[in-house]
Amino acid sequence: MARLIPASERIARARALIQKARLLPPPEDAGWQNFSYVAQVKDLLRQARDLVKFIPDSAGASAELKADAAKVIQETVQAEKEILHKS
Repeated sequence: MARLIPASERIARARALIQKARLLPPPEDAGWQNFSYVAQVKDLLRQARDLVKFIPDSAGASAELKADAAKVIQETVQAEKEILHKS
């Protein structure tokens, strides 16, 4: 059976994954159009989102943790825009 991860640790891990996606070096040849790079970034952001997506709906989490989880979800959306949708 899988080990239960506390909400605060999930939030910390999600933020680490977002940071890892931001630090992923973009390829020099095609940038955001490189499918492998885009897939890696989207996968890291999806993992971060999946870690915290149920925290706002859980009854056992405090209001502060729920707000932090919602903020992390917004951070994943913002990070995707910053990383992949540069103009």
